[in-house]
Amino acid sequence: MSEYFSLSDCDVIGFDLDHTLCRYRLKETSRLIYESFARYLVEHKGYDKDLLNLTPTTWDFCFKGLVVDLEDGNIVKLAEDGTVLRATHGTNDLSTEEIIKHYGPQREWKHFNSLNTSFTRSAKYYFYDNYFDLPGALLCGKVVDMLLKRGNEVNSEFWKDMVAAIDHNYNTSAFKEDAGTYFPSIKRDPGRYLQPCSDSVKTWLRSMKTAGKVLILITSSHSDYCRLICDYILGKDFEELFDVIITNALKPGFFSLVPQQRPFRTLVNDVEETEGLPSLDKPGWYSQGNWPHLHELLKTITGKPEPKVAYFGDSMRSDVFPATTFGKWETVMIVEEMEGEGVPKSDTAMSNESQEEPQEKRGKFEDQGMKSPSAVSNQWGSYFVDVHRSGGGDEEHQKLTWCCHCIHTYSTMAIPSVEHIADLPLDYKFPRFSPDKPCTVGYYPRPPDSVLKRCEEMS
Repeated sequence: MSEYFSLSDCDVIGFDLDHTLCRYRLKETSRLIYESFARYLVEHKGYDKDLLNLTPTTWDFCFKGLVVDLEDGNIVKLAEDGTVLRATHGTNDLSTEEIIKHYGPQREWKHFNSLNTSFTRSAKYYFYDNYFDLPGALLCGKVVDMLLKRGNEVNSEFWKDMVAAIDHNYNTSAFKEDAGTYFPSIKRDPGRYLQPCSDSVKTWLRSMKTAGKVLILITSSHSDYCRLICDYILGKDFEELFDVIITNALKPGFFSLVPQQRPFRTLVNDVEETEGLPSLDKPGWYSQGNWPHLHELLKTITGKPEPKVAYFGDSMRSDVFPATTFGKWETVMIVEEMEGEGVPKSDTAMSNESQEEPQEKRGKFEDQGMKSPSAVSNQWGSYFVDVHRSGGGDEEHQKLTWCCHCIHTYSTMAIPSVEHIADLPLDYKFPRFSPDKPCTVGYYPRPPDSVLKRCEEMS
């Protein structure tokens, strides 16, 4: 395999939508998502109203890559070998001694092998790896705090209510029916939550089409929500940019299931036809589906027996791991956390920020410094690297987090946003992640501070 990766070598270029092609205003959407879930628990499940009261500092807890242990209400941050780097019970930190008492002297999290080898969901834990459900990690912590305060036992029962809250706000009919809090809010004021794509990204997408690339969009969002977003971020003619659009793709199952389990369906007025398609025979807009049937269509469109595909996505569980493992695609992981660690923001992100509402209109959270969920957390540290402390606290050494290790293992390269590479020529050669190279190689435009620092200390 070449040590460099170039889009010009690919026949097909695919994109996830949410938090990949579409960047959200994370502070606004995180507050909205938290409120959507918490309001459901209070109004429909009888939880304390106090769940709705958050201070700006509370948001420091909201951090990607955490795992909620549903059996005991602990929330853990894992190292690449599955040891527990940090943990809380509810939102309260566990000391090194408490972690050792709970997880043993080696600090081993017992479900690690199951999570690490398949990323499958479980009744025993939940891995928070995307911004759509991330505020749920904070809500889980607050719910456990509330149960402890009431003197209730903490077990996985509370999780059933969390799942109901997610379903209430995100199920496929919620957009059409204006159900829940999330979709009605986005419909009412998309500009508050969505960042339009820059002209450079639109030009970049068109230049790929002109160069003969096949462009595909694969999103687990339903078609009506996808249309609202793409209209807003790309313009009314967005469908012309893509040869194939797949909505309600139900990733990662899209990649891992056989065609009989998940056939493609056509859409009529955003409603899926009940009869599944036996195969895909032409470009267009489809719902659900599976990788093998898409692969056959791409062979037909490109005229190549094994078309080379690059896929951009932000979720390790839904995008990068399955596309790499099952599809054997090149994957570019969008990692906004890079911007929180010394990687400069793109020009578009800077101009978007300068166009945001003036300070007096932004409300109390902005004034008092609500942390963005992509920034380094005081409570959880860095997304990429953390200090591992032994019992007694006298020995410390730097370890890659499990999330960081997965980026190096499963993705071809990592970028903070598509904006960061949109102005580069298509034949630009990006160094790819490789086990034979330092762990700093594979990030563009540069590695995060913590990864650089760890590499310097090891060399």
